[in-house]
Amino acid sequence: MLPFQLITTSVATQQGLRQVYMSEHGILYQGDCLKLLSALPDESVDIVFADPPFNLGKEYGEGVSDHMEIDKYLAWSQLWLCESIRVLKPGGSLFIFNLPKWCIDYGAYLNKQGMWFRHWIACRMPKAFPRGKKMSPAHYGLLYYTKGEPAVFNKVYTPIQVCRHCGGEVRDYGGHRKKLNEKGINLMDVWDEPEDVWEDAAEASINEVLWTLTEEVWTDIPPVRHRQHKKRVPNELAPIMLERIIAMASNPGQIVVDPFGGAGTTFYAAEKLHRYWIGSEIGNIDPAVERLSQLANGITEQWESARGNKKLKPQKKTGSQLSLPYLTQ
Repeated sequence: MLPFQLITTSVATQQGLRQVYMSEHGILYQGDCLKLLSALPDESVDIVFADPPFNLGKEYGEGVSDHMEIDKYLAWSQLWLCESIRVLKPGGSLFIFNLPKWCIDYGAYLNKQGMWFRHWIACRMPKAFPRGKKMSPAHYGLLYYTKGEPAVFNKVYTPIQVCRHCGGEVRDYGGHRKKLNEKGINLMDVWDEPEDVWEDAAEASINEVLWTLTEEVWTDIPPVRHRQHKKRVPNELAPIMLERIIAMASNPGQIVVDPFGGAGTTFYAAEKLHRYWIGSEIGNIDPAVERLSQLANGITEQWESARGNKKLKPQKKTGSQLSLPYLTQ
């Protein structure tokens, strides 16, 4: 069943959802996240990605409250979490991006619902603003759960971290670097800001870029704050993050759902990776429509997958690999 067949026009109308964009791969509605999720059939999608408001009092537009009492915020969160579990197919993947404070409660709830914990991925933000009598926050949490044994798990490769000064590898991998598979090690669970890791290492490595399997520390996923790339006032996620998630937990032709569409990053990544998608945004939908329309017209944001101006080693084309920077086996 394709995204266009999951929600009929009559059901969308009954739920108060308004279709605002449609492509060959997906459909975007303006409306409440719970209305979208409740309109989807049981066990009908392969991935749910959720980046809900963090309850920090930010301005997301008319009809969106980002300042709720803690109990009400968690009760509301459990409603969309429960619906997300329902619509996932057996083996489907659920990703939730939020502050560690809320991820703890989310994880506790998901554990009680029988979901399988896979990873707490740390998306490192080393330049956050210090807050009072606390350590300076350095990461956001990305929870990764599956509905039972994962149906899809693709190995995703990223460049091995190198020093931006000397070009040498940052880690020695416990002294076992030479014994690793030639493709490297698994994807880490911490992601950092690109300017702190991925720099031009042409002097140290002229002919090739070494790649490593992604670990659960992701160090190259910054929030989008620069005016050149931002599509809306609140912070938004870099497409590279969604590209990585979708490449890892789905195959082409499978269905991705994002009930908090925001600036359309998830849909943009799904379109690029040939996944079907369906989503909603209760607030301003113009940024998402703009991003998707630009992609449909061949306009892409080249920064999103950048790792520095390195010369790439020619890659052998095989049917089992995705194009750079996402290599799978």
